[in-house]
Amino acid sequence: MDQIDGMRLFVRVAETRSFTVAAADLDLSRSTATDQIKKLEARLGAQLLTRTTRHVSLTHDGEAYYRRCLQILDEVDDADQMFAAGGPKGLLRIDVHPRIAMTFILPQLQGFLAAHPGIELFIGEGDRMVDLVREGVDCVLRAGELPESSMIARRLAFIREVTVASPDYLAKKSTPASIDDLAGHEMVGFVSSRTGSTLPLEFTVEGTVREVSLPGRIKVTGSEVMADLARRGFGLVQAPRYRFAEDLERGTLVEVLPRCPPPPTPLSVLYPQNRQLSRRVRLFIDFVATLFPGGEI
Repeated sequence: MDQIDGMRLFVRVAETRSFTVAAADLDLSRSTATDQIKKLEARLGAQLLTRTTRHVSLTHDGEAYYRRCLQILDEVDDADQMFAAGGPKGLLRIDVHPRIAMTFILPQLQGFLAAHPGIELFIGEGDRMVDLVREGVDCVLRAGELPESSMIARRLAFIREVTVASPDYLAKKSTPASIDDLAGHEMVGFVSSRTGSTLPLEFTVEGTVREVSLPGRIKVTGSEVMADLARRGFGLVQAPRYRFAEDLERGTLVEVLPRCPPPPTPLSVLYPQNRQLSRRVRLFIDFVATLFPGGEI
């Protein structure tokens, strides 16, 4: 087994957490797979995997070697595909907030995969700023202003935001007609995963963004729980308009201060600056860009 094949075996063991499964995937015997990994560790002078009778896990050195192997194998595969028939092949690793994935990407995903049958997709769900190189992720979609980083960002669209509350809540508290009428109201506090602080409500008044922090008995870190709390009358919340489109149509939530909407939130796709993009990553980024042709959602 050559060095590249050894890397492929190691990556498969790391991803499946099983010598048996990895060996079967690569049409090897389990004993051969075990022997090859031992030879790899001996050559490197480092233990890459911790083995028990029921579990296989990466060591600290194994994590670092796994991430490097992903980069090398991606480049090897991309070089081979320059001359291969049938289009790009391999695993594409992305990370995206689940609501964005379900609303915009998944409805069109069959077409992308049908056009590129050699591509497999791994979708991570989150909103934290992952280290793409360290974690082996090819690209991420993120909403909001982006912190300084070494990644390249491509702006996809601006997300329209909305302020909402339940009819029952507004019946008790009254419907505010202006920013000043928010005194006495409550909000469901949304805690930022990036800063750990509760985000204030934002309103655009005559071209200027005003921040308003209201009291509230409940704080959350997840948008799904926040939405449900709003429906149950726990206070005002702000979120993307597409997130509450069905609620607004059914009347389970009501838009508040529509003349003073929150400022739109930028949506971007990010990818590493210091890594040559494989063809499958470029194709996916171009595919995602076509999902937002109007620039605002």
